[in-house]
Amino acid sequence: MALLTSAAAGPAQTRSEGPQKKGGSVRAAQALAKQKALEKKSKVYKLPLGELAMFTQQLASLLTAGLPLVQCLEALQDQTEDPVFRIVIRDVRSDISQGNSFSSAVKKFPKSFNTLFCSMVEAGEASGGLAEILGKVAGYFESTVKLNKKVKSAMTYPIAVIGLAIALVNVLLIFVIPVFAAMFADFGAKLPAPTQFLIDLSDFMKAYWWAIGIGCYAIYWIVGKFVATPNGRKAKDNFLVKAPIFGNLIHKIALSRFCRTYATLIRSGVPILRTLEIVSAASGKTQVEAACEEIAKHVSQGGQVSEVLAANPFFPPMMKHMVKAGESTGNVDGMMNKIADFYDVECEATVAALTSLIEPLLIVFLGVVVGGIVMAMFLPIFQLGAVAGGLQ
Repeated sequence: MALLTSAAAGPAQTRSEGPQKKGGSVRAAQALAKQKALEKKSKVYKLPLGELAMFTQQLASLLTAGLPLVQCLEALQDQTEDPVFRIVIRDVRSDISQGNSFSSAVKKFPKSFNTLFCSMVEAGEASGGLAEILGKVAGYFESTVKLNKKVKSAMTYPIAVIGLAIALVNVLLIFVIPVFAAMFADFGAKLPAPTQFLIDLSDFMKAYWWAIGIGCYAIYWIVGKFVATPNGRKAKDNFLVKAPIFGNLIHKIALSRFCRTYATLIRSGVPILRTLEIVSAASGKTQVEAACEEIAKHVSQGGQVSEVLAANPFFPPMMKHMVKAGESTGNVDGMMNKIADFYDVECEATVAALTSLIEPLLIVFLGVVVGGIVMAMFLPIFQLGAVAGGLQ
């Protein structure tokens, strides 16, 4: 009897284990596929500058505490919440464990570690002061992130209000004005020109909304293609620097970034020609790129940086004189840092001024646009006697 019971239980147990093994293999396959997808994504993963600043600062602190580089990276890998960046750190650590340098390992991930970071790491390895140089570049990244956040916070409010105004105007044109148009049609008289214009615009938008959408996308596509060309980039940068309200701020940010990057690299022992290459790549402005190219040619021929800056209208006179004073005292990087600090303060003051200036400008904008539409639609009602008199 016991034999029969065990024999009957055997197949049942085998059948119950089958689905479990199958479910486990499915989960394992899904985990493997997810891991492969993360590894593929890590090759082109663009790490936000704020995350890179935090990683750099933590790595500098661990190295200063005396931990080996591989152990530092292992600790940062364990505490990183981003699964893609965790794989990037793992691959960098594995590369170093195989005998490769830190700079060559991070260069394999150009989207995660920018040119400035890779060059600073290379300079730190050459000088033997990797922890100190990483601390400097972490401070540079943190100041850049801080300034970017202030500019974005100043831009968020006007963009949101303008977007809301555009949406409101579209709602009025598509849904509200046709109701008034039907009411005015019963008058049978000629309407005031502003009212007739809004009614015609409303009819056009209702009939050709698809053409408007296609036209907007076509303009966006054409402008994007043009901006991608060298002449387009140059035209865009010239327009942004000379743009009303925000042009002065954009100009000061470009100057601050130029000075801060130059000073950080020179102070870290990077050769001046290599420094100019990195500054040019990190600037994002064609004016700075052209200036760096001219400075590199001039310096390679025995000239000085201040001589090129003096002939370039993009750089203000104050900056030219301070750089020249730094060259005469042998403290160009110190002067560049002071200039960058000055323009950072100027940028903060400009952002504060713009924040206080934008609010009344937006109120006037909304009053003119929305108030104008309302007045145009109620104008026939105000002139109802004259309009009705046309019927007699």
